[in-house]
Amino acid sequence: MSERRTKFYLDKQNKKVAGVCAGIADYTGVDATVVRIAMVLLTVTTGGPFILAYIIAAWMAPAKPTGLYSSDDDAKFWQGVRSNPRRSTAEVRSTFRDIDRRLADIETLYTSRNTQLSNEIESLR
Repeated sequence: MSERRTKFYLDKQNKKVAGVCAGIADYTGVDATVVRIAMVLLTVTTGGPFILAYIIAAWMAPAKPTGLYSSDDDAKFWQGVRSNPRRSTAEVRSTFRDIDRRLADIETLYTSRNTQLSNEIESLR
């Protein structure tokens, strides 16, 4: 897959106007409604700079490729990577350590001289 999952894309599938707010929501993991309300409030309170930024983002950002994420869990993982890459790598390391520990526990049980376990395994054969 040549698409970068850490890049900002316009979300044309969930768009209301041009997909910028939906893209920001997808990029950050915040609900799109919250982003849209924040955009309206910021535009009303500050005048027009956010309208100009919205137009520029709609013009320059590419549309999100279909099938960028394989599942909701995949999307959440990449949102976490974008927000804090160091924490994401620590979480992946922690997950692998946990899997390694569990496999070591299974190996210890399997190779131990546990006669009850041996009898149960033999009864299953």
